[in-house]
Amino acid sequence: MTRGTHQIERALGTWMRARLPHGLAEFVMFVLKQGWASLFGGLLLAALIVSKAIWQPDWALQRYDALLIFAVSVQALFLWARLETWNEAKVILLFHLTGTAMEIFKTGAGSWSYPEPGLLKLWGVPLFSGFMYASVGSYMARVIRIFQMRFTPYPPYWMTIALAAAIYVNFFAHHYLPDIRLVLFAATVLLFARTRIWFRIGERDYWMPLPVAALLTSFFLWVAENVGTGTGTWLYAGQNPLDRVSFAKLGSWYLLLYVSFVTVTLVYRSVLGATAPAAGDAVTGNPATTGAPQPQGR
Repeated sequence: MTRGTHQIERALGTWMRARLPHGLAEFVMFVLKQGWASLFGGLLLAALIVSKAIWQPDWALQRYDALLIFAVSVQALFLWARLETWNEAKVILLFHLTGTAMEIFKTGAGSWSYPEPGLLKLWGVPLFSGFMYASVGSYMARVIRIFQMRFTPYPPYWMTIALAAAIYVNFFAHHYLPDIRLVLFAATVLLFARTRIWFRIGERDYWMPLPVAALLTSFFLWVAENVGTGTGTWLYAGQNPLDRVSFAKLGSWYLLLYVSFVTVTLVYRSVLGATAPAAGDAVTGNPATTGAPQPQGR
């Protein structure tokens, strides 16, 4: 977070705390910080909605190609404005590549499709689609910085890598082999059941179990996916644009979030297993006295 952004946040927090009850002020700040962290994804969703509303079939530029130009421009703006670091951009690029690979495979397998024409397509997959996965990576990288998150106690790192790899492979392998997602669900809980996400709002620290945070986040990603299908940007097999995305997709997003999180930890290793605030400093409303470690690449 830039110094100017931090000063704006502190001023806004001070203004709200002077006018709202403490609990309500903290909640409003939490929501605003979440919105700021998901800025890239929010802009991309807005682009889906606006482009669907205004685009004409006879325009020289196809909607999918315009969405790619928009996404690249936003990413460049984020780097120029230092809303993301270059190290984070490298991880987000990895999200783009792994996401595009999954899109190519899944569309080829008939799981979903992109019904509109476009010049910048690869095996039927518009290149902007990788930015949908990149937006998840952008959110995670930014939310860790903005909330000064720490994850403790953290399981052995090699186990998290193995779990993320198994989840990613299963997204492909279940088309040919038995689907082991139930085993993977259990593995996420067993591995991360004790892990708390410590995050800071103002000068106070709070915590949430990591699996609970993943479940809540997967719900909002499911809502965002309904925006994508509702605008006809992509459609699942046999789905109409007005059909709601199956709740079963919540499980897919829940698992994919662990792949995303472990990928982001390639940059944010210093916040894993970091010292949590003292028991009396967190949640109770007493000012936190422990400082959050700074993530790498900041």
